Amino acid sequence: MFGADRKSCDFAAPAWRVQHLTEQCMNPNVKAFFDEATNTVTYVVSDPSGSLCAIIDPVLDFDQASGRTSTDSADEVIKFINANKYQVAWILETHAHADHLTAAQYLKEKTGGSTGVGRHITETQQVFMDVFNLGGGFSADGRQFDRLLDDGEVLEVGSLKIRVMHTPGHTQDCVTYLVGDAAFVGDTLFMPDFGTARVDFPGGDAATLYRSIQRIYQLPEWTRLFMCHDYKAPGRDEYAWQTTVAKQRAENIHIRDGVSEQDFVEFRTGRDATLGMPKLILPSIQVNIRAGHMPPADDNGVVYLKLPVNTL
Repeated sequence: MFGADRKSCDFAAPAWRVQHLTEQCMNPNVKAFFDEATNTVTYVVSDPSGSLCAIIDPVLDFDQASGRTSTDSADEVIKFINANKYQVAWILETHAHADHLTAAQYLKEKTGGSTGVGRHITETQQVFMDVFNLGGGFSADGRQFDRLLDDGEVLEVGSLKIRVMHTPGHTQDCVTYLVGDAAFVGDTLFMPDFGTARVDFPGGDAATLYRSIQRIYQLPEWTRLFMCHDYKAPGRDEYAWQTTVAKQRAENIHIRDGVSEQDFVEFRTGRDATLGMPKLILPSIQVNIRAGHMPPADDNGVVYLKLPVNTL
């Protein structure tokens, strides 16, 4: 399927990739769970030779009109994990999402595992600490997560190694997780016919996003890329969330080979000026910067999410 180079992992690589040559020959099993309500994909990434797995970008169901949460999406993940007798080693976020609430704490309670996110989550926490006026009851030092992950850091899931790649631009804290021949890119890229992430959230930057994507494009062309979202581009009948580096470089409508940084920055910033805010950005950010914990209850025992007016 991938040709001789893919089978032998004998490819020319820039110096920064050479160290993962062995890692890229150890390929994970990947199970995707698509939540149509938020257009989000959650992944269970498992060791083919053992029972350990990691969960990436889990969804907590949230009805904004009623303010009620439910766990149907997360329970499907748990059902799959139990059926396969997996042990959860990690529950990982690619960034603090603005379009869904994370089920990280619910899954940790039910399945075990440690929560992890890119170290730059502290910068995102600081920005939104001010937006929501969280005051002294909130610590913007990442302590809500079990581990803050550095660029180049490696996590072990049985025989698999998950290498962290800092890929900011959409947000400051965005990371890509490299696991064997797979890369989980969060919101940095969408399917080639849908393009790239927006950069108009606090801390976003189009030039930074361009450079992060070029870093992803340096991966071997056969690397499987897994998106965190799909919105079914015009003319496409089915949802899709898996592609390759080669396909992105050849076909991405925003940032294929030959698109300059200047052209991309002009396009991305112009387009973002026309976009509305994601419908769940205000509730989701308040939960996601807390690693899936809800805000502390008020003195009446009720948890409240803030709604800043005329701020974003």
